[in-house]
Amino acid sequence: MKDNVRIDKWLWAARFFKTRQLAIDAIDNGRVKIGGDRIKPARTIRLGERLHIDNGSDEWEVLVVGISDQRQSAPIARTLYEESEASIARRQKEQDRRRLFHEPGADIKGRPTKRDRRLLDRAASDE
Repeated sequence: MKDNVRIDKWLWAARFFKTRQLAIDAIDNGRVKIGGDRIKPARTIRLGERLHIDNGSDEWEVLVVGISDQRQSAPIARTLYEESEASIARRQKEQDRRRLFHEPGADIKGRPTKRDRRLLDRAASDE
């Protein structure tokens, strides 16, 4: 393990993002914060730092407990951080909400057809 790892590499190695470019884009858009402050992709990560990570589908509050710049299996990547109890509860609640309430447009890929548009309009008017 290295002591000197960029935050974008660490996020990729810890499997929060599929590619480093996605991690860089998230950092640039302010969706990854350390202690509530925006950061830059080249910033080095340190043990004990608290991160807020939003990858678009989930949000995490984690504490850095390991540093690596190599992407490995998910169980090994899981040892690089500890997630807070509040973060686990929030993600579970959001997961349950998504399971119970199905978004009307979630199945539509690309531009909606006339039939899809009618179904969406009907669902919107029922609410």
